[in-house]
Amino acid sequence: MKLLVVTNVDFALHHFLLPLMRAARARGHEVVGACAEGPLLAAARREGFRVEAVPMARSYSPAAQWRAYGALLTLIRREKPDLVHTHMPISGFLGRLAAWRAGVPRVAYTCHGFLFHQPGPRWRQALAFLMEWLAGRVTDVYFCVSEEEAADARRLHIHPRAVGIRNGRDPARFRPDTAARVRIRAELGVAADRVAVVIVSRLVRHKGHPELLVAMRENDAELWVVGERLASDHGEDLEPFFAASGLGARLRRLGYREDIPALLAAADIFALPSHFEGLPMSVIEAMLCALPVVATNVRGPREQVVDGETGFLVPPHESAGLAAALARLVADPDLRARQGHAGRARALERYDEAAIMARTLDLLGL
Repeated sequence: MKLLVVTNVDFALHHFLLPLMRAARARGHEVVGACAEGPLLAAARREGFRVEAVPMARSYSPAAQWRAYGALLTLIRREKPDLVHTHMPISGFLGRLAAWRAGVPRVAYTCHGFLFHQPGPRWRQALAFLMEWLAGRVTDVYFCVSEEEAADARRLHIHPRAVGIRNGRDPARFRPDTAARVRIRAELGVAADRVAVVIVSRLVRHKGHPELLVAMRENDAELWVVGERLASDHGEDLEPFFAASGLGARLRRLGYREDIPALLAAADIFALPSHFEGLPMSVIEAMLCALPVVATNVRGPREQVVDGETGFLVPPHESAGLAAALARLVADPDLRARQGHAGRARALERYDEAAIMARTLDLLGL
């Protein structure tokens, strides 16, 4: 069979969809990708995947979305795939409509987080819901990475058979690694016994960096900030928050990195105080690396983190609870070890990439 995988930007294809593309190809299927052009597509192309550039735009601009829809329709009619599998809210909406219009035999969608659950004006939430509901009418296979959001999709009549498929990562790649810990700490000039809190995410407001910076003022530990702001990201600039953090040399801005497994193995605590999520890959990666996770009690993380057992869940949008949870872990290495061990065991049971990919392909009929 021929599979066309559609997403919005190169970051999503590289970090989220490449394992699925590999797994489908390993089963003997032809796999083509489609998303906005970007430097991170080089990795997929080096592996022999053909990735077609489509003018996707992460915005509600009617003109921009009409151009993207037209390009997708042209691409689908030319490629004649047996299955179109779309991802992300706007590219998923356009890709499904184009696939339906082109008469593709089977149309699938993976929701990585509903836009109508995000804070914002009512009109935007209503439009996001309408888009999901309309596209759900032409979707044969409907996945949500979050089981809670799959239940929402069924309850809200977005799709009657929505499945919580989860996300997964390779436990052979993301694992405790003493050698990597020693190497990374030597590179950064960090002592072996210095506690390090790490956050891995895009530099956007809803990931909760400002709250984390405030919380870290009360904790004698380092903060490693891994990630960058994408050109297509919207919203408030975080640079003033970093400049005013008061953390001095305890704040390390590490930027975009490809050696995430090594960085996680070198850290002691993972934090992700997001305002909303789908089912964050970074939490799975941290759990597999045996890090205790401090995350907010929102959809996605509250499925992943068992409060008090594999980490702590704290209220979103505020720093006091976050500071208190981090303080408990910073002060207690035995607690960090217990929670990290329990987190890895839970991740191996629920978020093993091979098992998630196999189930996904089975449900797609591949």
